[in-house]
Amino acid sequence: MLTIKDIARESGYSVSTVSRVLNNRRDVSPEAKKRITEIVAARHFVPNNNAKHLKQNSSKTIAVLVKGTSNMLFASIVEAIQKKVEATRYTVSINYIDENDNEVEEAAIVCREHKPRGMLFLGGNPVFFEQSFQKINVPCVLVTNQGAALGFDNLSSVATDDEAAGEFAIDHLIRQGHKKIGILGGDFSLSHTSKQRYSGCVRSFQKHQVPFEEHKYYEKASFSYESAYGAMKRLLEKATDITAVFAMSDVTAVGAIRAVIDSGRRVPEDISVMGFDGITMAEYYNPKLTTIQQQYQVLAVRSVEILLQNIDMEPVPVHEIIPFHLVQGESVKTIDAAAREN
Repeated sequence: MLTIKDIARESGYSVSTVSRVLNNRRDVSPEAKKRITEIVAARHFVPNNNAKHLKQNSSKTIAVLVKGTSNMLFASIVEAIQKKVEATRYTVSINYIDENDNEVEEAAIVCREHKPRGMLFLGGNPVFFEQSFQKINVPCVLVTNQGAALGFDNLSSVATDDEAAGEFAIDHLIRQGHKKIGILGGDFSLSHTSKQRYSGCVRSFQKHQVPFEEHKYYEKASFSYESAYGAMKRLLEKATDITAVFAMSDVTAVGAIRAVIDSGRRVPEDISVMGFDGITMAEYYNPKLTTIQQQYQVLAVRSVEILLQNIDMEPVPVHEIIPFHLVQGESVKTIDAAAREN
């Protein structure tokens, strides 16, 4: 009898990839899907639904749904989650989706097809949860996004206070003498995280009575080097007076720095750049990034602990805010009093 392992061996792909193709999952390359589908058709393979049903009913899987594939903070959190879960009786299933996909609809598919005991969401849009999270009936934890206001009994959250962190970032730049500050962040209609951090930025500008024109000083960028590079180029063209930039991720900050350098300017001598996340790369980049550091290990460990507790007992929503820290690097310059007047 032909098995999934036989198809994997013949196609050159892993058993998990073959399984995803057979379950019509989206997180498979077109090449893999084409090759595996051809073999299945040629060999007249029929999945053993009874075995599949038995496996799903006895699932010891925790599903992790990750929005985006280039978020280095999420990569660190996923690694920490895996290490934490490996010490338990459960296994981890990692599911990557596009940054702009509806994570709740994707979660409903995962629940229907794989019957996980619980789920962790890395990245999330509250609008999607409000619309359809009632479809999800297993314990879940939002990681890096706050979920208390959503009010679901089976949804907990462990997050950084993004609004407070955004305010703190601009406070720091203003204390260093900067008043013409650009911001690189996501599309507010798609990225709740960007919207929260931006709200904090605006609060800081208002508190310090520093004027800020969104159309001039804010530029949209997804959390990737390429997108950040292009966004920084556009920002430099329309906001020629900026002395500092707050990038809403360290990856965005790195892309921005390259754009500044390619424009013939220096960081931080001409333009200061501040990041967000505190990923390992920020410490070793040149210049070493000044950034807001999220405690990714704590975020990961507490998320798993809360989820396991809610799997083993009657689910009780838990919502925790994990403190952030300023990491002083080399990418932000203090402007002296004389220069501030010019």
